[in-house]
Amino acid sequence: MDQAKERRAEKRLRYSWPVWFAEDFDDILTQGQMIDVSSGGAAFTCYSDRCPSTGGHITTRFSVPRFSEEDTFDLENFVRNGRICRVDQLGPYLRRVAVQFSEPLPFKPAESHPSEELIFI
Repeated sequence: MDQAKERRAEKRLRYSWPVWFAEDFDDILTQGQMIDVSSGGAAFTCYSDRCPSTGGHITTRFSVPRFSEEDTFDLENFVRNGRICRVDQLGPYLRRVAVQFSEPLPFKPAESHPSEELIFI
C-alpha cells in the first residue's frame, strides 16, 4: 500500500477529548470529539446535522495537555476562532472537520513531549 506523503509542517497530538464549537459563540454550543491538534489547527468529529460548512468560520473551546519535564501534564484551556478547511464524510451521521486557527496556540502540543506517538483517550 502506498502511503501519502506527509504535508503537515508540524506533528499533531492525537487525543479524544470533547471540543465545543459554534459559528457564533453566543449561540448554542455543539459538542464534537477532538481527533488531533497542532499549534495552528485541529481536527474533530461531529454529527452531520450540526456540522459547519467548508469555508465557514467557527469558534472552538477545548483543552490541550501540556507536558512537563517529569512526564506529567496539565490541561490548558483555549478558545480559538478559525476557518473550516475541510469537512469529510465518515458515515451517514458523522463528519470530520479540519479547522485552521486564526491565532496559533502558544506551544506545539505534540512537540512538548519526547514520545514518538502520543495518543490520549
